[in-house]
Amino acid sequence: MSVAGQEHEYEERHVHQVYEQIAGHFSSTRHKVSTSLKLSWSRICAQADTRISQPWPIVESFLRHLEPGSVGLDVGCGNGKYLTVNQDIFIIASDRSQTLTKIAAHRQPHSSIVADTLSLPHPPSSFNFAICIAVVHHLSTQFRRIEAIKSILKLLKPGQPQRAPSKLLLFVWALEQKSSRRGWDTGDAQDVMVPWILKESTKGEAERDRKYNRYYHLYRQGELESDIAAAGGAILESGYEKDNWWAVCCPARIAER
Repeated sequence: MSVAGQEHEYEERHVHQVYEQIAGHFSSTRHKVSTSLKLSWSRICAQADTRISQPWPIVESFLRHLEPGSVGLDVGCGNGKYLTVNQDIFIIASDRSQTLTKIAAHRQPHSSIVADTLSLPHPPSSFNFAICIAVVHHLSTQFRRIEAIKSILKLLKPGQPQRAPSKLLLFVWALEQKSSRRGWDTGDAQDVMVPWILKESTKGEAERDRKYNRYYHLYRQGELESDIAAAGGAILESGYEKDNWWAVCCPARIAER
């Protein structure tokens, strides 16, 4: 198997398959869901997706300040919680999960498709904006993380006179989380497995905790900006919010205009 094939298989096992198992609980944590080990992911999601969690403030602000009529992307949309933030824009959402994509499809009038971040099916230079929230940190090598950012940047429209530049908002988990319950900080390992505890039961048995480990790359300060530059992007603004690094960027070709 090629190195790229091994990386894909690793992410399939430690990211995509894990989210298939925990999707219902992940999608909505306000409602307790007792899940059977034999209960399908589709049924879990259908039971659990009873609310849309509150959008993160920076993501909400980014979407609300877009020009009316803007058309953009939500790459790795999950259950589509950001699709209804601004009724004056249109979003094509995508996710690797078919079931979560179906849930996102209910956030009308927006559209949702099943797609991989590294092979998005859209024509280049076609969109006014994109968001990619808590997705890139699940890719297992720097090359793949940079390629993911590059694949989104190439979809943004070239700059136009008297119009705001087409731009991308990225969020990734930070290494610097000393004050959080996780306690990670500078000097700790950046490639980690993060547990998700789910209560499960089989017929006639008591509930028990089952741990699912998800792969994350924890970004150190300045690393996201470096990856964006390597992907051909230019930073418009960036910062830190609640254990995450974030950046708004555009293709360098736009910034140079």
